[in-house]
Amino acid sequence: MLIATPQSLHFEAPLPLRSGASIRAFDLAFETYGTLNADRSNAVLICHALNASHHVAGVYADQPKSEGWWDSMIGPGKPVDTNRFFVIGVNNLGSCFGSTGPMHINPDSADGQVYGADFPVVTVEDWVDAQARLLDRLGIRTLAAVMGGSLGGMQALAWTLQYPSRVSRAVVVASAPNLTAENIAFNEVARRAITTDPDFHGGHFYRHGVVPKRGLRIARMIGHITYLSDDVMNAKFGRQLRHAVQDAAASTDYRYSTQDVEFQIESYLRYQGDKFADYFDANTYLLITRALDYFDPARTFGGSLTQALAPARSKFLLVSFVTDWRFAPSRSREIVKALLDNQRDVSYAEIDAPHGHDAFLLDDVRYHSVVRSYLDSLAAEVGV
Repeated sequence: MLIATPQSLHFEAPLPLRSGASIRAFDLAFETYGTLNADRSNAVLICHALNASHHVAGVYADQPKSEGWWDSMIGPGKPVDTNRFFVIGVNNLGSCFGSTGPMHINPDSADGQVYGADFPVVTVEDWVDAQARLLDRLGIRTLAAVMGGSLGGMQALAWTLQYPSRVSRAVVVASAPNLTAENIAFNEVARRAITTDPDFHGGHFYRHGVVPKRGLRIARMIGHITYLSDDVMNAKFGRQLRHAVQDAAASTDYRYSTQDVEFQIESYLRYQGDKFADYFDANTYLLITRALDYFDPARTFGGSLTQALAPARSKFLLVSFVTDWRFAPSRSREIVKALLDNQRDVSYAEIDAPHGHDAFLLDDVRYHSVVRSYLDSLAAEVGV
């Protein structure tokens, strides 16, 4: 079993942000797995998605059920093999799992208050800049690969544009070159659920000793619906009622209530919402969904993704899933086409998995075989 050890580094130099603001000093939480080889050429950076963290694999020594969020993908003998690669997971700025974020003390506060809503808006590009500083401190100049799914895939793509000479390969899974209007709309409804919660207090709820759990629950319920496919929802829940039928011959077993939980899918969503509201920070949710909205490398090139991706020099693997309607395969194919237009080395796999967007987190044999094969060839190049 892979044992994970949380680590943290402090950075004193201000980090300029795309918004024009800056973070004066900050900490980054991270974990590493495997061993860095002598010439430091086997490092793989894993970028996390919305509600994940730097804990990507393994378990903590005193918590046997604390598997990392991508434990099926990363570890000894797994597709991202920690017997060969030195894997790094970093918690992004603005998160609530150890890196500097809204729950930390604002150094500019006269009375020692936490940032709360005053934490500056961060972007995917800002996260990549912070990650680059971490790698500098670790003495890693070039990444064998950068890899991520969903929002993590956007970061992987951004790495190839901001630091093209520092990335050998990029693995972009279930991602997109920007969000569609529908995706931005889902994010906005979720944010409004949070900001209109009476316990939100303009983002400074910490001072009031409360948490906007009602808003967080709804935000998570909305998001979770978009992560699953219709087929998976029907197979798992269908129209099953929460309470078992007492009399199969009865004309109905409905309770006819607008307030009670009737269907199992309702119960499931409420469970997911309750669990999420107990561990996630509301201001972090606002920041990360906004970073998703803002990501659009083609924006400064008149919408031309081909021009936007011209600086990239790495080799690419893109993976999408047929039933993923939030980050549909067509969005990955946009990236593939733009890279081919620039004559870049691109591999692409479209997996017919039934699980929707969540498929990138799951143990699908075909998906894992694609990643394993791609990283096997990388290992041969690196000599590990």
